[in-house]
Amino acid sequence: MAALTLREVLDLDPVRASEPALLAGEGALDRPVRWVHSSEVYEGANFLDGGELLLTNGFGLMDADEQIRRRYVRELAARGAAGLAVEVGRSLPQMPPEVVDEARRLGLPLLALHRVVPFVRITEAANRAIVARGLSGRSVVRPWGGDHTAALLADLADRAALNQPEVEARSALAGFHPGPGARLIGVSVHGTREVGAVDRAVRLLGGAAVLRAPFPGDVLALLALPGDGGAGLGGRFGSGDPVRAVQEAFRTAADAGLTVAVGHAVDAGSGWLRWSDTLRAARTTLELALTVPAAEPPAPEGPLVTSARALALERELTRGGVDTNRDRLDRLVQHTLGPLLAWEAAHPSDLVRTLEVHLRHGCSPTRTAALLHIGRQSLYQRLERIESLLGLEIDDPDLLGELLAAVCAYRVVRGRSAGGAVIRRRSGVAPLGLVAPRGGAAHRYSPAPLRGAAPNAR
Repeated sequence: MAALTLREVLDLDPVRASEPALLAGEGALDRPVRWVHSSEVYEGANFLDGGELLLTNGFGLMDADEQIRRRYVRELAARGAAGLAVEVGRSLPQMPPEVVDEARRLGLPLLALHRVVPFVRITEAANRAIVARGLSGRSVVRPWGGDHTAALLADLADRAALNQPEVEARSALAGFHPGPGARLIGVSVHGTREVGAVDRAVRLLGGAAVLRAPFPGDVLALLALPGDGGAGLGGRFGSGDPVRAVQEAFRTAADAGLTVAVGHAVDAGSGWLRWSDTLRAARTTLELALTVPAAEPPAPEGPLVTSARALALERELTRGGVDTNRDRLDRLVQHTLGPLLAWEAAHPSDLVRTLEVHLRHGCSPTRTAALLHIGRQSLYQRLERIESLLGLEIDDPDLLGELLAAVCAYRVVRGRSAGGAVIRRRSGVAPLGLVAPRGGAAHRYSPAPLRGAAPNAR
């Protein structure tokens, strides 16, 4: 399908409302428009890639002399601009004749906009139409067919070649409008091909804006929570922590047996790369939740809901895959826990797990004993044994980081989990499918696999 032309852009309602008059470039109205930008800087040509329609209120041309104005038009034409639209009558009383003359000489379409229409209305309408035309014309093999929402989520998770205006236009096309100051959180759900769990969680969160779509390996979603950090989410999950609010919503909304991974919170205005980051964090966390035994077993009657922050240490230790890091992790485990492992090999016990639970919960005897379902006296005996074997005090602040990293590494490479519960396992989150970048061959999103994780038998 052909790209949107300048003639078609001029026929859009917000553009027509500006009462445009074509002053030059009558023979170039059928040239394609790749994007619509606005700029008040007369050096704006430096930021163009070609095919853009540039909107300006002419402020940058007011105090420029004739030669600078002519050079401005020449540079736009040299960069392959699709056209120049100048608002006249407010900042710029009338179109400078040298601008018209240079545009006619070069065949550059030049428009005078005689009524004030906010440029954001023009750019949003035009870029949305450009994106819609481009998406409907793509010949891309996708398991989700022509679903624009799924295509956008796939491109973000794949970190395809995008730009912020395109992401915003495609989001608007999909009906996703994060409010001012909104916090975005990626979510990945395994165990279903239905989006019902996401929709129920969104309702519990007070109707947060959401992009969601099913994929072969999971359901992927991007949630936009209010800018108050979750404090205003209907009161039910108003902890002020958006990640915790989303986790609690999914613990209520998701069915038993599902695995839900929540990414980190990012500002909606921080750029599309950050949008991509939280989605990718959710996918990586889901992969870890499915392939690495958990430090603590989930409640048997509910879903397993975890987050990128909860598995931050596992993510760092397995960056690049378990097999890639196995030798390094083994050395860390032996250096830090060697005597303790030797004791456990000869005396069946639960000391390594006890140590990890104790460290993860702030070295609180009350909390640790409750989680291990043992009495405090039994816990004190275990802790004394651990300190005796390792020859150190486990609550020494200088040792906490190394000890926690070591017990986590041991669980990762040995495939042992708390409580002996069988961990749901699969070979990896299925790739999102074939995604065709602009002007290039299709490529496939595939999160870094955690191959080599030990079996889940205990």
